[in-house]
Amino acid sequence: MRVADIFCGAGGFSDGFRRASADIVCGVDSDPDACETYKTNFKNAVTIWGDVRQDFVRSQVLEASQNADIVVGGPPCQAFSQVRNHDRLLEDPRNALYREFVRVLEHVRPRAFAMENVPGLRQLRLQELVAGHLCLDGEYDVTVHTPDACDFGVPQTRKRLVFLGVHRSFSVEPPLLVGTGASKALTLQRRRDNGLASYRPTTRSLFDQTLGERLSDPSNLELVSAEQAIGDLAHLRRGRRSDKVSVDELPPAASAYQVRARRFLNGILENVSVPRMNADTEIRLSAIPAGGNYLDLSEELKQRYLTGQRWGPENGSGRLGRRHYYAYRKLHPKFWAWTLNTKADSAYHWFNDRALSVREFARLQSFHDDFVFTTRPEKGPLPGRSPGGPAHSRYRQVGNAVPPLLARAIAQTLMAAAGGSRRPSDSP
Repeated sequence: MRVADIFCGAGGFSDGFRRASADIVCGVDSDPDACETYKTNFKNAVTIWGDVRQDFVRSQVLEASQNADIVVGGPPCQAFSQVRNHDRLLEDPRNALYREFVRVLEHVRPRAFAMENVPGLRQLRLQELVAGHLCLDGEYDVTVHTPDACDFGVPQTRKRLVFLGVHRSFSVEPPLLVGTGASKALTLQRRRDNGLASYRPTTRSLFDQTLGERLSDPSNLELVSAEQAIGDLAHLRRGRRSDKVSVDELPPAASAYQVRARRFLNGILENVSVPRMNADTEIRLSAIPAGGNYLDLSEELKQRYLTGQRWGPENGSGRLGRRHYYAYRKLHPKFWAWTLNTKADSAYHWFNDRALSVREFARLQSFHDDFVFTTRPEKGPLPGRSPGGPAHSRYRQVGNAVPPLLARAIAQTLMAAAGGSRRPSDSP
């Protein structure tokens, strides 16, 4: 089936559908660097860089996607949580990109579609309102799901809100996303022994023990821990400047997940540079156990500056602020990762006391190692480019992506539901 990816970013949604044997026909995004990554990894697709709200960009998108069987995308919806009159959701100018997704559906009339967004849309009955808009006056059966990526083989907890729509001409049961259920059955339990905190994966009941065993099994691909995902890259050191490493320099793959990640590599692994770290952060991380966070720091280590080096914004209290809770989170090797965001300090290695490389971010998002994250060669501001430079852009691209393994599960579900011989235009 042919797939059009609206607001494609680096291409996580497209990658998942490609793994399900779909044909990716086009991707569009306003971020020039994300488009460069998309073009690099989807050479047979049309890559459109620009703001889809502009007429000349919209016309390109509609032309490239006109024969798509499935439309996917994750339109930014800045005003959904603030809107008071929910029936005027589409009229809020901050949700113009959401309107453009609906416009593409109206133009293409695909067999099926998938739209993902943040779980916060479930609040204030917005979930039902959005589903009502997406059904196009009853033309599509729309179901709403809140999957956690770790239930679909992704070594990271990442909850999303997913709208799946199938054209009613196929007369099928509503598609269901069914994962392992491990996200509700397993937890990372905090313990204190002799005053020291430690963490370990724990099952919530005796009935969940088999899930714990599957998570600890390196040959299992349904449940994957952080170590099984990136343990072969533990030798990377903070401050590493080279962004490439020969495959010959890597240790043997130690899990089925690592074997699969390397499967299509051709001699060189990219995106392996590692950020530097200031002295205060190094001191704090050395005091946090694997799986721990800001709450495991002593009161002394919660002082704003430890070594006299001034860095970051000062809040006037002389102590770390609430925002730092998300800046000192260590992975646990035997459990899946925290939810990654767009910054390199959203998670730290479990024993190396360093930030992760972009490649490790990508592994935890379930990208294969041959998927390269890059930026446009032009320096400085470009329309749609976020500030921060190339390194920040790569982290941002990975952090914003739909995990490909979650996208593959969505693809398999939709393609099974809309796999009939008829196109919607053939129906009465």
